[in-house]
Amino acid sequence: MRIADLFRDHNRALVAFLQCRLNSVSDAQEVAQEAYVRLVTMERPEQVDSLRAYLFRIASNLAVDRLRARQVRNDHPLLAPDEDLHLAPIPERHVHATGQLQELYKALRELPAKTARAFVMHVIDGREISAIARAMKISERMVRYHVANALAHCRARVDEPEMP
Repeated sequence: MRIADLFRDHNRALVAFLQCRLNSVSDAQEVAQEAYVRLVTMERPEQVDSLRAYLFRIASNLAVDRLRARQVRNDHPLLAPDEDLHLAPIPERHVHATGQLQELYKALRELPAKTARAFVMHVIDGREISAIARAMKISERMVRYHVANALAHCRARVDEPEMP
């Protein structure tokens, strides 16, 4: 079964499953999206007997991680930062971050225009999936598909080892 078929046939059930666990539609959609990304970036998907069962297992594990992170945030709220945290960044960190940002821009330019646009609107601009779907005149499912593909592509490009 292809990932697109899996998405079309089971995404609604996956999001509902996650919504019950997370008590949040947006968290459920984000976790589902991350589960698809992990499935898309698997090295040997042909070794999995049931991609649907594996997808739900990945999503379940991600939901547990999300709930744990929520609990940690609730147990240890952030304190107001000290004033010296606002000092200029260390030059080495700035150079490294600039290099990663350049790699990200390069990866985005390799993507089809719709995929890159959906990714930038969602991840960079922080727009909701529904707003992006209306702006691009495509379905929310297609927006999620484009964002997941862009995320997988960018992650692969940024994580690639540098050639000597």
